Amino acid sequence: MSAPASVGSVTGILEETYPLSWAEDWDRVGLVLGERTAAVQRVLLAVDPTLEVAREAVDRDAELLVTHHPLLLRGASFLPADEGKGAVVTHLLRSGVALWCGHTNVDRSTRGTVGAWTRALDLRGAQPLIPAQEAEDGAHGSSLFGLGAIGELPEPTTVGALTRAVADLVPATARGILHTGPADREVERVAVCPGAGDSFLEQAAAAGADAYITSDLRHHPALEHVEANADPAAVPALLDVPHAASEALWLPLARDLLTETVPGLDVLVSAHTTDPWGGRST
Repeated sequence: MSAPASVGSVTGILEETYPLSWAEDWDRVGLVLGERTAAVQRVLLAVDPTLEVAREAVDRDAELLVTHHPLLLRGASFLPADEGKGAVVTHLLRSGVALWCGHTNVDRSTRGTVGAWTRALDLRGAQPLIPAQEAEDGAHGSSLFGLGAIGELPEPTTVGALTRAVADLVPATARGILHTGPADREVERVAVCPGAGDSFLEQAAAAGADAYITSDLRHHPALEHVEANADPAAVPALLDVPHAASEALWLPLARDLLTETVPGLDVLVSAHTTDPWGGRST
C-alpha cells in the first residue's frame, strides 16, 4: 500500500513539472502556507487565492489550495484577519489548508498556460513569442517553452469567428471577449500570450501574426498598435480576453497532472470565477 500524499509530495510534483527556477526573478512562486508533512487527500485548483476561493477550499474539505497567481506578489508587512490577504492567510491557516502558487514558471511550460492555449487553438508549428534562453525539460511531459506562442490555425477563419471560438474556450465573464477591426478580417497565423501581454505587441507584429490574443490591453498601447500603419491589415488584430479567464485554461492540465501522478488524490477545479467584474450596463 502506497504512503498517503503529503503537501510536500504533491507540491514536489508541481515543482518538478514547473521548476521554480523557470519563474521571473520578481515572481513569488512555491509553497506559501502549510506544513510539508501534512496529509493531503483533496486539492482545489484556482486562478487567484481570493478570500472566496479560500472559503471554497475549506468548505470542500481540501487540504491544499493551488493557484496560478501568487498571494503575496508585492509583499506585505501586515496581515490582519479583517483585511484582504490577511483574511485569506488566517482562514487557510485556521483550517489547516496549505497554499502553493505557480505563476511565470507555469506560464513558460508546454504543460502550463501557454501549452494549454496552443492545444486549445490547435496551433500548428507553434513557436514561442519570447523564447527561453535555453532548452530545459521538467518532469511529467513538461518542457521550458518560453512566453507566449505563435502558430498557424488548422484552417483560415475570421476575427469574428475566432473571437466566438475563444469565448467558448474560456469561462464566461461579464465583459466577454473584445476585438479590434472588422469581424470579417481573415485570420490564419495567430499569436497568444495568456495574461497581461501588451508588452509583446511588437513581437506579435514582427512574427507576422494576423491576430494576437492576450489580456489587459490598455487604451494607449492598443490604440498605438492599431494606428501603427495606414493599412490596418498590416498589424495583427487584437483579441482582449479577461485576465483570469485566459489563465483558467491551465487548471484542467494541472488537474490531469495531479490525478495521473498521485493515485487516489481528489483534485477539484474551483467553481468560482475570480474575474473582478460582475456586470455591465446595456
